[in-house]
Amino acid sequence: MTTHNADNERIKRQYFTYLKEAKRHSEPTVDAVAKAISRFEDYTKRRDFKMFRPEQAVAFKRHFGEQRNQRTTAVLSKATMHSTLGGLKAFFHWLAGQPGYKSRLRYSDAEYFNLSEKDVRVATARRNQLGPTLEQLLHVLNKMPTNTAVERRNRALVAFTTLTGARDGAIASFKLKHVDLKASCVHQDARDVKTKFSKTFTTYFFPVGDEFREVLDAWIAELKTEQLWGDDDPLFPATQVVVGENKQFAAVGLTRTHWSNATPIRRIFREAFETAGLPYFNPHSLRHTLVRLGASLCKTAEEFKAWSQNAGHEHVLTSLRSYGQVDTHRQAEIMLSLGRQQDTLNIDASAVISFIEKQMAARR
Repeated sequence: MTTHNADNERIKRQYFTYLKEAKRHSEPTVDAVAKAISRFEDYTKRRDFKMFRPEQAVAFKRHFGEQRNQRTTAVLSKATMHSTLGGLKAFFHWLAGQPGYKSRLRYSDAEYFNLSEKDVRVATARRNQLGPTLEQLLHVLNKMPTNTAVERRNRALVAFTTLTGARDGAIASFKLKHVDLKASCVHQDARDVKTKFSKTFTTYFFPVGDEFREVLDAWIAELKTEQLWGDDDPLFPATQVVVGENKQFAAVGLTRTHWSNATPIRRIFREAFETAGLPYFNPHSLRHTLVRLGASLCKTAEEFKAWSQNAGHEHVLTSLRSYGQVDTHRQAEIMLSLGRQQDTLNIDASAVISFIEKQMAARR
């Protein structure tokens, strides 16, 4: 079985360079495109891209729609199909303009990777995103153990995420110098912190309760006074793991290094919610919690703009579109209250009309 096609590999390298350098896409985005193209090549048994025909795209769509998730065994979601086929469509559209392919491919050939309009609507539909309530987060915080430095770090991690709504990738890269407790803020400096789109901004602690702030204050004090951490040391250091006497890996403390990715952070959240007897909410879901809180606290457009900016959004609409969905139960409350208001308006209107009629009759 052919494991690669030399011509395909050369043109793919050119395309990945184009995506990274010309289109300024991130490594994860390029990796996702590479995975999509690899899936198509697996199906065609590494057939040369110059031999591409629209029928291949149609057959691949049918084949891909029958595949199942390797972990859950569930049928692939429409969203996964949409992103994969979208990556293939963009690649073959670019390919049709490259030397050696212009005479073989047409730009319109790429259109055969389109999903049906119905499937696109399913794939791109906005669904109600859930996040934990502040009461649930406080319950989780109170259930987390604090016997070791690793456990206290984990607890401070949950408190910090609640206070700032920072993304897990950024949290893994924060240093002590980025937190200003006097000003109650954290500086998300893209020179050091892995922020989304490498944006630099300041986040002031959200008003979520003193308990979360107290946990973070105690953790930073421990790092500075007991661990003798400096400004350039990690705010949430990685765990030091050694092989114990029973030949098993064991956590023995903290290292002066950052986590290489956000996977340990998500694992800490999962374990914390399980310990508290609650369903798992990932770190990112807390941003939904904070936007909902802002919607209930902010009374003016300026206040919500500041709240949105505090989350790292340049535009208020970003907060509303991505995190501002009204929960179904809250939707019901609002609609019912509006109905009651309408009843009141009808009653008041009838009274006004009756009063006017009496006044007019008295003047006759």
